Amino acid sequence: MRVFITGGTGLIGSAVVAELLGNGHTVLALARSDASALAAEQAGAETIRGGLGDLDVLRAGAAQADGVIHLAFSNDFSSAEAVARSVAEEGAALAALGQELVGSDRPLVTASGTPYAPGRASTESDPVPTDGLVGGRGRSVTAVLDLASRGVRSTAVRLPRTVHNEGTGGFAGLLTNIARSSGVSGYPGDGTQRWPAVHALDAAVLFRLALEQAPAGTAWHAVADEGDQVRDIAAVIGRRLGLPVQSVPAETYGPLGQIFATDQPSSSAHTRQALGWTPKHPSLLADLENIQP
Repeated sequence: MRVFITGGTGLIGSAVVAELLGNGHTVLALARSDASALAAEQAGAETIRGGLGDLDVLRAGAAQADGVIHLAFSNDFSSAEAVARSVAEEGAALAALGQELVGSDRPLVTASGTPYAPGRASTESDPVPTDGLVGGRGRSVTAVLDLASRGVRSTAVRLPRTVHNEGTGGFAGLLTNIARSSGVSGYPGDGTQRWPAVHALDAAVLFRLALEQAPAGTAWHAVADEGDQVRDIAAVIGRRLGLPVQSVPAETYGPLGQIFATDQPSSSAHTRQALGWTPKHPSLLADLENIQP
């Protein structure tokens, strides 16, 4: 299958590209810079130049492909306004990709986030939030899944709060960066809240399986670790960096503070059973041992 991918040189995207190429697919990657183009081409992909806001380029990429995987996101969490801009840009991009695929029965796999289910681990049948800071992403993903009724084999791979590789990535990576700059390995509240996680190489396998097998209109959970307590995550970070570990105000994390403070474990039992997905790479706490002092 010839696959058009956005975000193909990021932490997750680079793993997905390698997984696709290693399983007989060819890849056309969106590249917004010379550095991104070089990285994608060195990995074995072809490239098409443009950014997530270049809707004509996105349509052209999708038109040349047998399937599409969307991973790109600006990841600017500096303010609520910046997050809103990122969410709006992604929504327009997904709408353009989806429209190009209408009536083709080709797959469109988009990244999403695992939902919050009060008092329990969320499952694939739980809806994603459509209000709040990142509610726009939920509305965009819902619109993508609704394309199942218009001849698109649309699916969503829901990613947990931390997708990691070699000790970097996701919410845990943000905790590490803040610890380095502040001199304290902190966690919000009492730290008993749980965050799910997955290794990027395991997530990449699920994206491929969804592309190849998943029925239209379905959502899947790329969750290997159902939920590690945040204070345990902070403890490993603190030990690796030689920093004190303590509770800090949720405001430390800016617009993500409330999300950081929420208990949000997630299950992937259905995904494992239905698609035969079996995570094999190190857990989050084990992978954090790769953090360099």
